[in-house]
Amino acid sequence: MRIVVDDLRGPQIAAFLEAHLEQMRATSPPESKHALDLDGLRRPEVVFWTLLDGDEVVGCAALKALDATHAEVKSMRTHPERRRQGLGALLLRHVVEQARLRGFARLSLETGSMPFFAPARALYAAHGFVPCPPFADYAPDPNSVFMTRVLE
Repeated sequence: MRIVVDDLRGPQIAAFLEAHLEQMRATSPPESKHALDLDGLRRPEVVFWTLLDGDEVVGCAALKALDATHAEVKSMRTHPERRRQGLGALLLRHVVEQARLRGFARLSLETGSMPFFAPARALYAAHGFVPCPPFADYAPDPNSVFMTRVLE
């Protein structure tokens, strides 16, 4: 397993992210879908990582700088056939460590409130994230859960 910075130009990661967007469309109403597309993930304030098992994409995550001290976890996904193997935790630990190394003091995220997202919420809580009010450009939304953690 290896985690690599990805420029999002390869067809394999494009297909992996398209499957992520399709899943978000199927589980979240359009007004509550906050997943970034390829163009959104290619912005300069975002760093994107791919988790590879050999040459196979098995997960991904991104870190979006909101300001000099606050960043957001974006695009966390594990391949459906590889869930419950600790890959999400591996990626999340990587994102948290990278946020620390980049000097951020706070790391936040938005995820869904629906049952489909319960495993994600449990993962984030297990890694020190706690509920918080909407941040950045988010507005209150019954379909969203906002979480944050201070980075030591």
